[in-house]
Amino acid sequence: MKDQRENSGAKIANITASLHRHDISLPDIADSVETRMFVFCEIELQDGRKGFGVTGQFLPWPIISCIQDHILPAIRGMDPFHTEAIADRVWSRLNNRAYTGVISHALSAVDIALWDLKGKETGRTVAELLGGYANTRPTYSTFGYPFFDEDQIHHYAKKFIADGHKMLKMVVGSEPKRTWRDDVRRVRAARDAAGPDIPIMIDANCWFNPHDALQLALAIEDYGVQWFEEPVKQNDPRTLADLRRQVRVPISSGQNNGHRFSHRDLITHQAVDIIQPNVLYCGGFTEAQKVAHMAQGFNLTMTNGGGWPIFNAHLLCGLSNGGPVEFHHGMYETGKRFFKGTPHPKDGWMTLSDKPGLGYEPDYDQLRDGRVKSAEDMLLSGPRDAHGYLIR
Repeated sequence: MKDQRENSGAKIANITASLHRHDISLPDIADSVETRMFVFCEIELQDGRKGFGVTGQFLPWPIISCIQDHILPAIRGMDPFHTEAIADRVWSRLNNRAYTGVISHALSAVDIALWDLKGKETGRTVAELLGGYANTRPTYSTFGYPFFDEDQIHHYAKKFIADGHKMLKMVVGSEPKRTWRDDVRRVRAARDAAGPDIPIMIDANCWFNPHDALQLALAIEDYGVQWFEEPVKQNDPRTLADLRRQVRVPISSGQNNGHRFSHRDLITHQAVDIIQPNVLYCGGFTEAQKVAHMAQGFNLTMTNGGGWPIFNAHLLCGLSNGGPVEFHHGMYETGKRFFKGTPHPKDGWMTLSDKPGLGYEPDYDQLRDGRVKSAEDMLLSGPRDAHGYLIR
């Protein structure tokens, strides 16, 4: 029998996707300390209404092809309100073996755009549609670039605190010539600058082997670190669980995990104190909501932003176990450039707009100016790591 739900309202007519780039500078450091790219996705309905979403910079060309050449044919003609049915169709037709990477990133961008459409149609924010727990959350700023030495960590910690930030995160590891002992000194510099009352978090971006992650975590236990994010290679749940049993510093992970099943493994292995789904990578709001509800069953808090606070804030506000929102300096600046009316941190808090959907709109002029049209255009000035950070 034909599904009668697909006979009412405007249906999905087209999806477009494109790649965009932004270079971020910091005073006294360099003209471009970080380059961020992202895939912008826009869904158009038969009546011309549009919703938008994004995903990150990893393997952008296959993601664009996946959206336009595979997901669009699979969901064209479906009702945009039926996000569960759409996600299930993508899973069943394109991902029945639970791949991550390209397919989960592409689905994330599409799903975010669908929730934006749902919000605009109902006059509700995405956070309200997800559960409506709150419209404000505390924030933290990721300020400490991996190439910062101890003096720069101290200087910029002071600067960001003076700018009103109440919690700070810094990157450890990620530099081949640095040891875990060097990172102990860098964390101490951040604590000396921040004083005893400002929470400090550290993020290794899956850099360390288990031994070095353990040594670093033990050495900084007296520095009041709020959490140690992605401490070990490959986010291996077994290794994370083993580390967590041996240290007092809380462990967090999950921002690049591609679906609910990999988050389930983190949770059931007791590998994390804090779970960090990212709607840009885990399959969008539809999948992230499942992760959030699963985490509630284990009394786990969520944090994150994954560098994209303007999207993840809706998840963290919408659910009761949502925690502070990450405002990563580079990605926050990227969001401000390409979208109009984005939320901003103020005195350690952020408040979502009451406008429907995501609550802000694309800046099409900036998207046009920052568009990357070919692989040659992706070439970066100066060596960068996989995250877009300048290598010194």
